[in-house]
Amino acid sequence: MLQQTRDHTLITATATLSSESHGGRAKCLQRLIRLDLPVPTTVALSFDAVHRIAQGAISDLGSLLAPFGAAPLLCVRPSSQDPDWGGPGAILNIGMSDETCAALIPVIGEVAAKALYLRFVQTYAIDVARLDPDMFDDLPEDLGAALERALAAYEDEAEEPFPQALEVQLSEVLQSMARAWEGTSARLLREAKGAPADAGLGLVVQRLALGLGRGESGSGVLQIVSSQTGMAQVTGRYLSQSQGREALEPGARALFLERDPRGPSLEEEVPEAFAALKAHAARMRERLREEMQVEFTLQDGQLHILDGVRVSRSSRAAVRIAVQLARDGIIPRDEALMRIEPKALTELLHQQLDPNAPLDVLARGVAASPGAATGRLVFSADAAQLAAARGEACVLVRRETGPEDVRGVHAASAVLTERGGMTSHAAVIGRGLGVPCVVGASEIRFELRMRRLVMPDGRVFSEGDTLTVDGTGGRVLAGSPALQEPALDDAFQELMSWADACRDIDVRANADTPQDAQTARNFGAQGIGLCRTEHMFFDAERLRAMREMIFANVAEDRRVALDLLLPMQRADFSALFDIMAGMPVCIRLFDPPLHEFLPTDRTGLRELAEALDLPMSDVTRRVEALAEYNPMLGMRGVRLGITVPEIYDMQARAIFEASVAASRKGEPVVPEIMIPLVSARREVELVKTRIDAVAAAVRNETGQDVAFRLGVMVETPRAALRAGDIANHADFLSFGTNDLTQMTYGLSRDDAGRFMSAYVSAGVFPEDPFHTLDTDGVGELLAIGAVRGRGARPGITLSICGEHGGNPESIAVCRDLGFDYVSCSSFRVPVARLAAARLAIAARDQTPGKP
Repeated sequence: MLQQTRDHTLITATATLSSESHGGRAKCLQRLIRLDLPVPTTVALSFDAVHRIAQGAISDLGSLLAPFGAAPLLCVRPSSQDPDWGGPGAILNIGMSDETCAALIPVIGEVAAKALYLRFVQTYAIDVARLDPDMFDDLPEDLGAALERALAAYEDEAEEPFPQALEVQLSEVLQSMARAWEGTSARLLREAKGAPADAGLGLVVQRLALGLGRGESGSGVLQIVSSQTGMAQVTGRYLSQSQGREALEPGARALFLERDPRGPSLEEEVPEAFAALKAHAARMRERLREEMQVEFTLQDGQLHILDGVRVSRSSRAAVRIAVQLARDGIIPRDEALMRIEPKALTELLHQQLDPNAPLDVLARGVAASPGAATGRLVFSADAAQLAAARGEACVLVRRETGPEDVRGVHAASAVLTERGGMTSHAAVIGRGLGVPCVVGASEIRFELRMRRLVMPDGRVFSEGDTLTVDGTGGRVLAGSPALQEPALDDAFQELMSWADACRDIDVRANADTPQDAQTARNFGAQGIGLCRTEHMFFDAERLRAMREMIFANVAEDRRVALDLLLPMQRADFSALFDIMAGMPVCIRLFDPPLHEFLPTDRTGLRELAEALDLPMSDVTRRVEALAEYNPMLGMRGVRLGITVPEIYDMQARAIFEASVAASRKGEPVVPEIMIPLVSARREVELVKTRIDAVAAAVRNETGQDVAFRLGVMVETPRAALRAGDIANHADFLSFGTNDLTQMTYGLSRDDAGRFMSAYVSAGVFPEDPFHTLDTDGVGELLAIGAVRGRGARPGITLSICGEHGGNPESIAVCRDLGFDYVSCSSFRVPVARLAAARLAIAARDQTPGKP
């Protein structure tokens, strides 16, 4: 028997074939044969052979068919290099003809034989000859008459009789599948799944195990793990008198596999075959080092293993499967870590849409903060807080959010905005709080005065109506579809502990409140890398004092107002130090422009005038005077700290007094104070002088040592370029990649979402630079800043604290540059921990001589 030619290979334990030349299915079948599993005779066609068939060069069918003996029935299945790339559907029952049907009648019965022939005629006509399926719509119920009608309909439509020769049928099937793979639509579909444009397809030709006939015959699939949870569980179905995967079709009267109180099972009907099937699946798991789904057929009680494919799995199941395989010693821990994509953890940390739930998608936007939540529509932060006070879930709807909406985002179950991109205010705050958020939903008409939304299909949703926001998929849905709860179980925790043992870069969290800090600690953060203090000023009581400070004309009056804020800030910082005991806390001094704390509408201006006991005209003029044409590049950050130094004085005192109090309770607290928006060395010198003076004052007042580390947030290109000068006056440099990207590109991070998708589609940018770090431009500034900063001060700490901090590609850049840590939103900390571990493992595996 000829076992191998240039075009095809009989799959045996020793045959020469690989996934790269014959596809994953062919290689898997060889592994099953090596395990002595009952696999029917199978021949594999290589990628090159299938490509030649698509061009019209038919393989040597004589040698291909030789291993199958006389008058076989065959099936052909696709075998792409990666199963996820798909391929044409399998074709069964090749070889059915008038003669074959007659020969099968005494073996499996007339009904089964004619049903088999009829099924093949229909499949061949539709999937191979590409004829109109409507011609089979009115077949009679009698099988014999239906078969005659189908054969006549084929001859009429194809203008030739149905082919009776096996060689002709097989040749046409092979050509049809090969050409389907190389068609434009199929190529585009698999490219969308990550396949290269020239990805090859192999085909496997297998002797058909009928699954029909006398004795217990049928087909089914089995796996020994749940696709949803990853827990050990026999799942699947078996259907008597069936072929392929018919047991899984809706409405099929399939049997359970294990004994089940809901109905009959394969275990009860054919216990020996069921026991063998389970044993085969367990052996495949151990030897193939993977959870496999087994496709099988029974023929008169005899078991045949037709195929094994990797079990499809949810993210939570993927984690448990990888961890359990490592626990059982089947794979090493490092491999378990490498099997889980970091972004898959996002689904475990948040409530998600049930994948099996019916969905009514109304509109789409930017998937800005992952997770899914359902609630009643509200259109203001106040309404969101009222809903939360009543215990009602709500979706906060805004054209775009600002700092004054933070309390509403805290209270809401989800956020929906008309404008914005991945680094807009709503997106950043939503990710930090773990609140699902869809921004840039411009398909929806936001009629905020009327408190309603008009969807693209014309449906109207008013305040109080129920919507669901899918921040993972960027979708807005009607009603309350079923949701899945987060899954931070023992498998997740164990995987994270393995990741921490591998990684060589620290992971901190961006946390602005005690609640954020506790979340960060729960997720394994190694400290706080960015605390944005401005978010602490928007509570009603604090906002009033803040506005009094803004309206003060002299420094003394500003200090009086700030004295009201001092104890509040001190309490904030004390809570952070207590929660993060033993871990570093980096506090960014006040950053936003003052106008963000002032009202803009007439009602708000009137209320402010009443609160300050000032004429409406004075308040209006002062608000207008503080307005800036481009506030993000105006008087904010260190510029505000130098021109209105009393703000930073108050914050520094609050930090030092809180650290002294915390140090008295336990280990000494050494806060990290970060100056935002620095562009010049002199800015650091001026702020440092005042902070040193405040530290000295607190030291004298308390009699306690006041230690701290002073750093700079590098978020302007000039700061990166002049990092050598700045480093001489700083203990750490933390790169704020949100603003650094904004200034490097000259893009507004809040408005870029309006055209970013068009830019990416046109190839102007490979990705949204606010979502994925621009390694060429912004990355070069990071590299320059790192080299010059460490050149001036070798021991200086380097990090990033922008939204890119949780992005695996960004972590790779930071690790290559020798950064000490990354800081990201609390809910992205596990993602960053896993990404950092995978990078360390990959680097070690590429280093010769490393264990």
